Amino acid sequence: MSDWLHELPVPVMALVIFGFTYLLTWAIQACVAVLAALGYDKSFKAISVGMLPSLGIIFGLFVAFTAAQVWSDNDRASAAISREASALRSILVFGASFSGEPDERLHGLVRDYVQQTAKVEWPMMAHQTASLNTTPKPLADALQLVLSLPANAAGQQTAQHEIISAIQTVLDARRQRIIVSLAEVNFVKWTCLYLQAACALLVMAMVHCDDRRASLIALGLFATGVAASVLLIAAHDRPFVGQISVKPDLLLEIIPGAPGR
Repeated sequence: MSDWLHELPVPVMALVIFGFTYLLTWAIQACVAVLAALGYDKSFKAISVGMLPSLGIIFGLFVAFTAAQVWSDNDRASAAISREASALRSILVFGASFSGEPDERLHGLVRDYVQQTAKVEWPMMAHQTASLNTTPKPLADALQLVLSLPANAAGQQTAQHEIISAIQTVLDARRQRIIVSLAEVNFVKWTCLYLQAACALLVMAMVHCDDRRASLIALGLFATGVAASVLLIAAHDRPFVGQISVKPDLLLEIIPGAPGR
């Protein structure tokens, strides 16, 4: 699905998805009604009702497999940001071993990285344009700073090693969240999901072609379930887009008073 749909507020997204699904259902019902009036009703009634459970089960499996991908992507995104925030906090904690100007500069570089991530990189991830080709300058400067610090005491040597390890963890977590930002339910999966739903709706309309009221009730109920399933998946499809998305709050909490917190 395109960015404009994912960026909609959930109530508006629900109106679009439910509207499209009900429109598709109405079109199927209208086509079957016209064909039944032309004399195809006997052929429709000959279709076995036993097809409906099979089609419904297949649709349910499609929804389950698609939703599993979406939940996995969101979990990976949240886990990556938690690792990144924890590693940044470790940098600040161990940086206290180098009191004075080195510690203040390290705090400033971490603050710059957090602000750059929240203001620049997050919108880029939302539009799937974030790149792994470059290393964030604040992190590169922080690594050079730590490597240049004289570690005379054993505690400073340990702190230096831990800070370098934490910076590597931040870079790895950043790589993971950028990779996750590129994940989405592709066009083929959405098409197959709706195609399977349309098949179930079509069979349902055919077996109830002689009772229009029963047909409308059955199709309406199933269409509501289809739209609810699609809405649930679409609202969580892109981890960094939309009203229900992963925010940089954990990173902003590291720096007290950071803009956008």
